[in-house]
Amino acid sequence: MTKKQKNIITVLSLITIVLLISVGVYAVQAYQTFAAQPLGPSMPFFEPFSMPATWTPTPGGAPLGMVTLAPTIPIPVTKTPVPICGGTGIMNVLAIGADSRSDNYQYGLADVIRIVRVDFVTPKVTVLEIPRDLWVEIPHIADNLNGQDHEKLNQAYLYGQPGDGFAYWDDPSAGPGLLALTLNLNFGIVTEHYLSVNMRTFVNVVNAVDGIDLNIPNEEYAQNTGLDIGEYHLNGDQALKVARNRNEGGFARVSNQNLVLCSLRKKLTSPEVVTQIPDLITSFQDNVLTDLTPQQISQLACLGTKLPPENISFVSFPQELFTQDRIYDPVFEKEVSYMQVDFNILRDYAARFQAGTWPGPEPISTTNEIEETEVVCE
Repeated sequence: MTKKQKNIITVLSLITIVLLISVGVYAVQAYQTFAAQPLGPSMPFFEPFSMPATWTPTPGGAPLGMVTLAPTIPIPVTKTPVPICGGTGIMNVLAIGADSRSDNYQYGLADVIRIVRVDFVTPKVTVLEIPRDLWVEIPHIADNLNGQDHEKLNQAYLYGQPGDGFAYWDDPSAGPGLLALTLNLNFGIVTEHYLSVNMRTFVNVVNAVDGIDLNIPNEEYAQNTGLDIGEYHLNGDQALKVARNRNEGGFARVSNQNLVLCSLRKKLTSPEVVTQIPDLITSFQDNVLTDLTPQQISQLACLGTKLPPENISFVSFPQELFTQDRIYDPVFEKEVSYMQVDFNILRDYAARFQAGTWPGPEPISTTNEIEETEVVCE
């Protein structure tokens, strides 16, 4: 080979390497762009969340302007905890279980409403159940309902969906956005993202992991679920039936849902399934309604594999706060059942939940002696 030929080959090789690097960089940038794009319309804007003022000056305390000299004893420097899995500290997600059995999200009531507080630093996940039968003010519906601006909370999701006769507000976030606004208006709850799953998708997810193992530990759970005490392996339809069982009332159904969700979480983090999570996310991302990005979904999946079971808890407002009542609903032209409660108390619980101080070691004091409900996944 002549020197000239060697030079030409060297130049061509360098050009090839540069092209490959360029293509590689473009591919990475393209993926990063895709991964950062929400899979659906984003949430509406909320005012920054803030806790109610609870601090008061101590009588006889140090006067303003007094300076305390720094101690001579060296103070150890503690490292600031770093979020894991690429997360950004705290993420609040509005999780919705729609009662639609269709393949789309045109209609459906919010059968399940949960606020998921994801802490990437601790790490910890806490899930707050919001009763769907609260009688609340729903923004943007009065013009469509002859001045009626109150309805059950689960209706907010339906009124925002794009199905014929609904879409009572024109924001792209549709039902999840209107439900989020309603929660913010009535209870001060702020969520950055939403995830809505209908019944068919839930059934398919459970079937995709070859079912879940459910333990009915005592007679109370047996009455709530309609099953006998013992171990069960449930497919998707069976798991949905347990989650929707409300024979013992709405609070019993919440308990059933928590039982099923804990079992599903345990299955998803089992050795035979955990390696399939990326493929499961890919296969189901077109079957859910969400504004999470692929990157955020991957971060949540990563966190799910690193969480100790005791750091996953489901919490409900104390049952004793609620009373069942009836109210005339002009939309349906009849009396409907709803849950009556002091919204100020719920706002206090919600504020502390989002601040990470509830559930905690000390119960929140109210006018009544009440018991808070918290379920920790085993």
